[in-house]
Amino acid sequence: MYYLIAAVIIALDQWTKQLVVKHMERGESIPLIADVFHLTSHRNMGAAFGILQNQRWLFIVITLAVVIGIVYSLIRIGKKQPRVSLALSLVLGGAVGNFIDRVATGQVVDFLDFTLINFPIFNVADMAITIGVAILLLDVLLEGRKNSR
Repeated sequence: MYYLIAAVIIALDQWTKQLVVKHMERGESIPLIADVFHLTSHRNMGAAFGILQNQRWLFIVITLAVVIGIVYSLIRIGKKQPRVSLALSLVLGGAVGNFIDRVATGQVVDFLDFTLINFPIFNVADMAITIGVAILLLDVLLEGRKNSR
């Protein structure tokens, strides 16, 4: 089940990125909600928020280590901790989605652009990673509360 979630994230991420590459010029921005949310074709050669630009091999090695760690964790905990497993499956799908871009072209396709708050442009994989990490943090919080009672 958890690998299926990761696979759906990967497929959705790659499909949306292909749509952007095929139908938009790099730098083109299409307002969906003017001055709030745009589709903006962007390429990122770094990590989150554009840090560590041009460190392709570093990201490839780190992502491989993360993917191996997540798969190992999913095998170990599986259904025993469903919230953690869900979170890990989201992070796995997002990590692999961006990994595919980095291996294939050396850059990640980003396109979701919240212009209202000048937030960095991101993609489906980034959303999955962020949501997965948020669920992990929530789990730590909830388990900490449960254990302190």
